[in-house]
Amino acid sequence: MADNSNNKSNQAPLPSGGAGGGLLPTFFKIGLFTLGGGYAMIPLIEEEVVNRHRWVSREEMLDLIAIAQSCPGVFAINISIFVGYKLRQVKGAVAAALGTALPSFLIILAIAIFFSQFKDNAYVAAIFRGIRPAVVALIAVPTFRLGQRAALNRFTIWIPVVSALAIWLLGVSPIYIILMAGIGGYVYGMYIKPTKP
Repeated sequence: MADNSNNKSNQAPLPSGGAGGGLLPTFFKIGLFTLGGGYAMIPLIEEEVVNRHRWVSREEMLDLIAIAQSCPGVFAINISIFVGYKLRQVKGAVAAALGTALPSFLIILAIAIFFSQFKDNAYVAAIFRGIRPAVVALIAVPTFRLGQRAALNRFTIWIPVVSALAIWLLGVSPIYIILMAGIGGYVYGMYIKPTKP
């Protein structure tokens, strides 16, 4: 009985509200205030989902990022679906995905409507030039944090280095890198990694 009570106390609190709970407004905010694509969303997703609401643990977040990156589709949508489904099954997945995609859809629709009016505007061009360096930082920071949480050491540091060099210098498709990493992880986990007594 004590084990059951401990498990319940360690569970993340479910979002309150309707069918999607607080998932729709939370992921709408993430989608609305994120520039630079999926990877730039990682700090905001982590802040809301892990730190603020505690729906997902840090370890689970790292696994979700790996799975979302390995699956076809948009990274941010994938990870929002995983989080939503974990909390509210199908309704949660739909709410989280809709919340993530809706801001981008509305903003891009507005830009498409009025694009011809400001595409050559010097002020708009200057704004985008200023945003680019910030986007680089938004992508670099979560990459660094992921490396820390992945527990890289002198035995495993070669994996991201070789993968990056293979993609950058040799033009190897990231698809092959993902497949080889998955196979290598499976073999290591099943046959090489020492089992605990």
